[in-house]
Amino acid sequence: MRRFIITVLLSGACIALNAQQTKPVARLEGRPVQTKKATLSQDMVLKDVDAITDAELDTINVKKKLEINDYVMLGVQYGAGLSQVMWNPSQKQDMVFTPLNFGVTVTKYQKMFGYMPYFGFQAGLFYAREGYQFKYNENTGYIYRVEGAEKAIIDVVEVPLLFQFHIDMWNFKIMANLGAFGGYRLNIQRFPGESGRVTAGLENAFAEHDRRWDYGLKGGVGFGLVFDPIEIHFQASYKHSLSSLYRPDYYSPYYYRFAYPSNIIVSVGVQYQITKRTGRTKAQLKKMAKDMVYNPEIFENDDFDNNSRKRDNRR
Repeated sequence: MRRFIITVLLSGACIALNAQQTKPVARLEGRPVQTKKATLSQDMVLKDVDAITDAELDTINVKKKLEINDYVMLGVQYGAGLSQVMWNPSQKQDMVFTPLNFGVTVTKYQKMFGYMPYFGFQAGLFYAREGYQFKYNENTGYIYRVEGAEKAIIDVVEVPLLFQFHIDMWNFKIMANLGAFGGYRLNIQRFPGESGRVTAGLENAFAEHDRRWDYGLKGGVGFGLVFDPIEIHFQASYKHSLSSLYRPDYYSPYYYRFAYPSNIIVSVGVQYQITKRTGRTKAQLKKMAKDMVYNPEIFENDDFDNNSRKRDNRR
């Protein structure tokens, strides 16, 4: 009896040891099994991973994970705007359509804290037009004018510096921008309208009390279509100037007047990815090759890909 028990115990130990050395088995019990590389969906049990046939491979849904690099884009943008002015005291006015808003941008995407790929910075240089147009005020019985003009169009150049939040998918992205801009008012063209008469010499010139340096806030939302390395962006933006068109006390030292331009811009832009959006960059490949030679032990880790990316991000 004692010999029989010892024999059974030794047989069980041998079976357990042999089981540890067998190849992994993928078991499916009528529901998908999630793995790191694939999702297997079959109503069957596979005896051995190496035993998967070509027909069974067709049922495997491989889902590649999207990882966004820290990358840089250079782009051009063109749009049209609807502009008006915030007057104090307030005046009756119409919005002015200006089909000219052209610029170049540089966008740098950078992971926050090394692993949150949703943030970036954008700088640009734009040439645009904005303006104002007064309309008849029933309460006062006349049309307000500035320097005798009922309407004016202003050429401006501006440099926006924006913080960008973005969510990326394979061929689509959503964006939101917020930041500030600085600019300069280049030229002005004044129109007398039906009842106005522009002050002599100011038809195409700024007055001494006009302010030409401009600054303010800018923000917007949009989406992009991504065809690496090209991206097509569609955006709607709002720009509000904090620099009045003229000195507040030019008309009276006791009663200040302000005029802050604003602009709603709809634009489309084409961006070119200077560095890779997804996949390993040249710097990462060089680092990987160096590790193969000098640190071969890290390749023994099954999660080498994720660990190497984390090390690259921290650097």
